[in-house]
Amino acid sequence: MIITISGKSCTGKTLMAQTLLERYKIPYLSIDHLKMGLYRADNNCEFTPLDSDYFIGEKLWPILKGIIQTNIENNQHLIIEGCFILPHHIQDFEPAYANKIIPVFLGFSANYIKENFHASIVKHRNVIESRISPEERTIAMVLGEHDAFREECWSLAVPYFEIKQDYEVEIRHVYEYIETEKRRMELTSI
Repeated sequence: MIITISGKSCTGKTLMAQTLLERYKIPYLSIDHLKMGLYRADNNCEFTPLDSDYFIGEKLWPILKGIIQTNIENNQHLIIEGCFILPHHIQDFEPAYANKIIPVFLGFSANYIKENFHASIVKHRNVIESRISPEERTIAMVLGEHDAFREECWSLAVPYFEIKQDYEVEIRHVYEYIETEKRRMELTSI
């Protein structure tokens, strides 16, 4: 079983991965760590940390896809989290692989962003990983990012979960979805 958690910045991907690690005793891979490891090891790795999520996502996808396939082939479990898993990437897998993947894409509604940008979104951006730099994006930028991401997820019919009012209550639906999919996989592997 592979659980992929993607979404725009500050949606709780890393916290979810940490929570799932503790719940299921499955390790997780932070794509941010992979990105920085590759960049620090080779400044000529064809991207910089300042490039767009889309650009970096396309550069890292062949590596991530290989990691996912290798884990599935070896019947190993892994959680992979980061904004660099793009919605169209999930469609790259043949059914034998896709049936072993639980994809999750997280986003915020426009109202949630407007009402919670400073009090929750920016405030909790360091809950698991330390970010030294202050939030440089404006509310308008974040709204645009989430609108585009939502549309892409919907157009590709990937499992997209949008927080609209109460993060704590609504994020439970994502955990319930993961648990349901996990049980489905366990039943089909018998």
